[in-house]
Amino acid sequence: MRNTRYGPYDGGPDPLAAPVDLREALEAIGQDVLEGSSPRRAMQEMLRRGTKNMRGLDDLAAQANRRRREMLKKKNLDGTLQEVRELLDKAVLEERKTLARALDDDARFKEMQIEDLSPSTAQAVQELSDYEWRSSEARENYEKIKDLLGREVLDQRFAGMKQALEGATEEDKQRVTDMLSDLNELLDANARGEDTQEKFDEFMDKHGQFFPENPKNVDELIDSLAQRAAAAQRLRNSLSPEQRAELDALAQQAFGSADLQDQLSKLDGHLQAARPGEDWNGSQDFRGQEGMGLGDGTGALQDIAELEQLGDQLSQQYNGAALDDIDAEALVRQLGPEAAADARTLADLEKALQQQGFLDKGADGQWRLSPKAMRQLGQSALRDVASKLNSRGGERDTRKAGAMGEPTGASRAWEFGDTEPWDTVRTINNAVLRTASTGGTLLGGQAGGRSSKISLAVTDVEITETEQRSHAAVALLVDTSFSMVMDGRWVPMKRTALALNHLVSTRFRGDDLQMIGFGRHAQTLTASELAGLDGAWDQGTNLHHALMLAVRHLRRNPNAQPVVMIVTDGEPTAHLEPDGHAFFDYPPHPKTLGLTVRELDTLAKLGAQVTIFRLGDDPGLARVVDRMAQRVGGRVVAPDLDGLGAEVVSNYLKARRR
Repeated sequence: MRNTRYGPYDGGPDPLAAPVDLREALEAIGQDVLEGSSPRRAMQEMLRRGTKNMRGLDDLAAQANRRRREMLKKKNLDGTLQEVRELLDKAVLEERKTLARALDDDARFKEMQIEDLSPSTAQAVQELSDYEWRSSEARENYEKIKDLLGREVLDQRFAGMKQALEGATEEDKQRVTDMLSDLNELLDANARGEDTQEKFDEFMDKHGQFFPENPKNVDELIDSLAQRAAAAQRLRNSLSPEQRAELDALAQQAFGSADLQDQLSKLDGHLQAARPGEDWNGSQDFRGQEGMGLGDGTGALQDIAELEQLGDQLSQQYNGAALDDIDAEALVRQLGPEAAADARTLADLEKALQQQGFLDKGADGQWRLSPKAMRQLGQSALRDVASKLNSRGGERDTRKAGAMGEPTGASRAWEFGDTEPWDTVRTINNAVLRTASTGGTLLGGQAGGRSSKISLAVTDVEITETEQRSHAAVALLVDTSFSMVMDGRWVPMKRTALALNHLVSTRFRGDDLQMIGFGRHAQTLTASELAGLDGAWDQGTNLHHALMLAVRHLRRNPNAQPVVMIVTDGEPTAHLEPDGHAFFDYPPHPKTLGLTVRELDTLAKLGAQVTIFRLGDDPGLARVVDRMAQRVGGRVVAPDLDGLGAEVVSNYLKARRR
């Protein structure tokens, strides 16, 4: 039988992971667009912040920075010096014990020699290089120092050497020496511009066990070696002058020979010349208590450099930044597979928003929200409005295609709150099929000796969808003056307009809705234009111009029911002159008020139902708005911002019923 082992999936994106939630991401992007951001900037902000169920780039960058700070806080670079000092103390202690038991004069001389050892660890090791040890255990500990130093200096340039060469024989050490010599010859030839592929292949055949990265050519070999060597140089730069002097002196004792250090120095020269762009001059301030050896310290500095690079990639603050720049393998090494999966999800989300048509480029080459995205935002805004309608005096979202209209020929399952007539044929058919599927006998037959009757269940009921055939011309006038931005009314106003637009375009397709924004001037706006409208510092509330455009819209629809809704937080302070220029004055000029009232009278003659939604508690605004509403037989609603959308939609539905 075959043995099967299970482990974490590491073959790419998790096939069992939940699909990317585009709706949640689109709502986050849409909120920023409504506040004035460009779609491209809004998407970048969404990727930076993440969503409720997904970590963003900021969280990943913060995790990388925390890991870097923890390494600097916990570690220090005294590990090799401490380990050498411990071995030296053990050797000296064992030698003193042996000499104390000896009675000859030579033993007394050796005792004086040991007493006079330099306090410097490196100098003491050097002074004992020719010492004839009496204690075999002391000699063994001293030889460990040389072996340790050799492994440490090699581990600085070749990761894993410290462990690989533990207990190495003289033959093993000679193979390392031969490898360094051949490596320097290969880099010499490369520096002279020779074709080195054949020499590289021969080198790897002979010494490939020292390079688990398995480079394919000299350039890849130099890249991997230069990164490690640059980290080793940064480690040296991070040492205090005293530590640097001690370690430089100790390095000369590596394996009991200075040849190794000479070969490594030559290698460093080749690598610095070949890769001057590496960080050879940097340093780090380690402040912790946990000592690291030279190899471990070099690895830590490599990790820190990689974490800093990841921080830059995740910040996306440089020109031309893209999520594809993030090194997934480095993320796995430094932050784990979950972080890499989060980054991959963000990249998939960005691509999905474009591939599924939520973002596209306009004729000017700028990113914009597509009509599909605008429908989604309108649906979201209408859903929010419906939730508020549900809590107001029994009103609810009935999801009607039309109230008391003509049948469309379609039906759907009944839901709580529906008031449309039942589709009797389909309801009975559902009950028959359900009864048959449960094993009952139909039409009075016998099932187990008993008569089986058809009974209706709630799930059987289907209702007939109707469509309102009446036609309304609706003008929604929204104040776009800067006071709307300053007082936090900008986004609620936009969401209200999007909700109404979505309701009309999906439920009341026969109605003709025109959205008009008015600041110093008025203009007609599509849903996407209103969503992307920036708040501009432009004094004036030109309701006169907006009413002129509303009158024009109603006259284009003479057979439709006229409905006008005005959302504003300011008195009329501007009007349109015959030459097309806007006249502004505050307090409102009598001429401005007169022209505004004249347009209101025109609306009244057209039979329009006018509702003014007053935002704010300014007494002057309240007086003016009340008088305008009284003049045209309209009404004034003063909603809070959270209830603005519900009030506008509710007023529209009531106006249509009337």
